[in-house]
Amino acid sequence: MGLSRHASRIAAVAVFVTLASAVIGSGHLYIARRLVVDPDLPEPWRGLGLAAIAAGFGLLFLQPIGERLLRPPASRCIAWPASIWMGFAFLTVVLLGLSDAALWLGGAAANAAGAALPQAGSAAGARAALVAGLAAVIGLFALRSALRPPQLRQVQVTLPRWPSSLNGFRILQISDIHIGPILGRRFAADLVRRVNARSPDLVAVTGDLVDGSVRTLSDEVAPFADLQARHGVYFVTGNHDHYSGASAWADRVAELGLRPLRNERVSIERDGAAFDLAGVDDHHGSWIGDGGGEDLERALAGRDPERPIILLAHDPSTFKRASQEVDFQLSGHTHGGQIWPFGYLVRLAIPFVAGLYRRGRAWLYVSRGSGFWGPPMRLFAPAEITEIELRSGAEA
Repeated sequence: MGLSRHASRIAAVAVFVTLASAVIGSGHLYIARRLVVDPDLPEPWRGLGLAAIAAGFGLLFLQPIGERLLRPPASRCIAWPASIWMGFAFLTVVLLGLSDAALWLGGAAANAAGAALPQAGSAAGARAALVAGLAAVIGLFALRSALRPPQLRQVQVTLPRWPSSLNGFRILQISDIHIGPILGRRFAADLVRRVNARSPDLVAVTGDLVDGSVRTLSDEVAPFADLQARHGVYFVTGNHDHYSGASAWADRVAELGLRPLRNERVSIERDGAAFDLAGVDDHHGSWIGDGGGEDLERALAGRDPERPIILLAHDPSTFKRASQEVDFQLSGHTHGGQIWPFGYLVRLAIPFVAGLYRRGRAWLYVSRGSGFWGPPMRLFAPAEITEIELRSGAEA
């Protein structure tokens, strides 16, 4: 049985790597065709252009190898150029696709009107210059946006069953921090300083704390030991934490003073009132192994049904299963799409992309994340630290 599951995981990883390689390779061929071959660039520009695109393609495959073999800051010598190229390549493919659609529509309209079309070579050259220029400008804007400190987002949520004596209870949520290839100890320390400045009642770290093993990143996360909240700091695993070794990371964050909630719950009491705080592993953990995986039933078992309950779950998809039982769920995972228009693709898989959602009496808040993954870019999806104030009120 164990061998079968192990073989299935290996097969799934092989399929994923094959498909990812095909998609990435096709994207780079598309860029090379539209920006270099179609405009018929003269030498040496043709050779330099193709070499640059090939080098970017190679960097994307070197990056995960460097992450596993090298410690920061050495690993970042590969991660920075690879990640930046990933972002510019994505934007270039999107813009090329839009321009292809526009040219096709324009050509169809011109044919219908009997108008003359511009020569193919000149049109391809003009399109290549326009797309490359736009990708550079948009990419620099997105890069600047991602490298800014996450903004404070204040949200007030009214829960029908929330005790009035706990009105104004404030939860600071940070999520999808992704300490690892790009972001490191300095970012972690600044994030901790900004959270502590709000003097929260409780801090919730809703997964994807890291991208990398405890062996390589243990020192990078050390500043999180300084996180402070009146009723504690709590952590649930995200899919990237499972990719990085969730059990080892749960032990490490516990050493730092964070309380991991792995399919379990705790009671929070103040001024004679109480609520339950539950946390579940990310559901990807059951696929990866390492003793992880979402177990919502276990996390909620045996609780007092009259007491309000808040659930920490990295993936907002959990809300579909939990909304009948919890009062409020905090999630991350989506990054709000991170780079427009990727959010539309996220929505095809997860209907909860960013912000507040409601099902019955249950509320969900999805953070856009406090860091970033992959390209150090954010376009129309700024990073956030979320301050959530809870209040009691009648159900609408």
